[in-house]
Amino acid sequence: MDLGKTILGQRAFSQFMKMTFYGQFVAGEDHEAIRPLIQKNRAFGVGSVLDYSVEEDISQEDSEHDSRLSAADKVSEGSDRMEEKYGAHKQFEDCAGGVTGARTYFDADEAKCDQHMETFIKCIKASGGSSMDGFSAIKMTALGRPQFLLKFSEILVKWQRFFTFLASQQGKDGLEALEQRLELRQLQDFLTKLGARGDFHGWFASRNQETSGCIDMLDWRSLIDGRTKTSDLLVVPNVKQGELEPLLLRFTEEEEKQLARVLQRMDILAKHALENGVRLMVDAEQTYFQPAISRLTLEMQRIYNRETPVIFNTYQCYLKEAYDNVTVDVEQSRREGWHFAAKLVRGAYMYQERERAAERGYEDPINPDYESTNRMYHRCLDHVLDEIALNRKANVMVASHNEDTVKHTLQRMNELGLSPTDNKVFFGQLLGMCDQISFPLGQAGFPVYKYVPYGPVDEVMPYLSRRAQENRGFMKGAQKERELLWKELKRRLASGELLHRPVY
Repeated sequence: MDLGKTILGQRAFSQFMKMTFYGQFVAGEDHEAIRPLIQKNRAFGVGSVLDYSVEEDISQEDSEHDSRLSAADKVSEGSDRMEEKYGAHKQFEDCAGGVTGARTYFDADEAKCDQHMETFIKCIKASGGSSMDGFSAIKMTALGRPQFLLKFSEILVKWQRFFTFLASQQGKDGLEALEQRLELRQLQDFLTKLGARGDFHGWFASRNQETSGCIDMLDWRSLIDGRTKTSDLLVVPNVKQGELEPLLLRFTEEEEKQLARVLQRMDILAKHALENGVRLMVDAEQTYFQPAISRLTLEMQRIYNRETPVIFNTYQCYLKEAYDNVTVDVEQSRREGWHFAAKLVRGAYMYQERERAAERGYEDPINPDYESTNRMYHRCLDHVLDEIALNRKANVMVASHNEDTVKHTLQRMNELGLSPTDNKVFFGQLLGMCDQISFPLGQAGFPVYKYVPYGPVDEVMPYLSRRAQENRGFMKGAQKERELLWKELKRRLASGELLHRPVY
């Protein structure tokens, strides 16, 4: 009897969600159910970014376990709280249905990741079936064990922070990320005094005979690429013990295999995307996963964005480090000769990130207010638009519900001579929001897309939870939409055209 009541309760909840929040922001339960909506939007010049909204996170128990393991892994002053950042927020576990992490049976995790990959393949095929210029969104936490992504992110951040610390020792504080350059002789002397045995100067000089004697952040990051060949160079300070230690001290052979598996799944998805004429949009996720997500995405961009932009990375402009992330990746694409492709968003985890930073006692990674986030967004956007004008290999999706941002983009495109038909600048909005932006852009010939999430009610709850939180800041937008709807209703009543039936 109790089981029957539970099932009836679940059905009632599911039906309620479909009639309310789910029905507003989610297209349907599977790729067949969403087809009519995709076709309708296409009739108005609006494409789709299909998103099977599956997400994973680590459990609170495993988060605490990992924090205890990494308590000695500290990079420089102020980084003693880094392990607090690279752990899960207990509310994320609640939203994700108690997804397990490090000590879960490994084969089960791998099987689940393979199942997610198969789901994404179906999503890619559905995108290709609806149009030949669509996007399919994927989430990295569905393709790799979250605990691995957490650990890899911590390693990447430690290495970057060590570069910043070394730059400060050479008087390079306060400079933009790409302007910070380390003089190799000073670097070698400083690290040798700290106890390093590796030949940094010799290694970089042998890679580039024309070296100016300095290296920048991109050169520094390249050491991670050749981990097996440069293991003696990959050292960071352990503040507690007052000595250098191997960066990959706890990065095991099994974790190297996990890294290879994630890249293999990404490779399979990229091949399917090419076959179906679809571009892959890698979603941004929580800050403690994002360094690994961005790095893995970049590895795939190096391979698949040589001829055309197949893989798009996502940059969250509410982060204080957003501009540095964008400019460094743009420069890397330029040096290596592949198509930079980005989706710029303001961000989807603000309330969770701020709450978590306050609870764990590390610096809030989010810009202090909406105005500063707007400035960051436009700064990043302008940099990419300038790159498009100078180098036709750059591409950007302006994923924004802000009318001023859309107007700013159109104005800058006009100033730079960028045409909508170039298919270098795309626009994107979420399903169920800001149709007064999406459809006029589509009718005017601009490449515009709706982000179309789909999936069973219980699996899209984390997505819907974020929409609910974000909507606190969208009340002004909702008021604008109500005003437009009322104006349109009065126009139709006056013209006798009460019901409008588009042909599609």
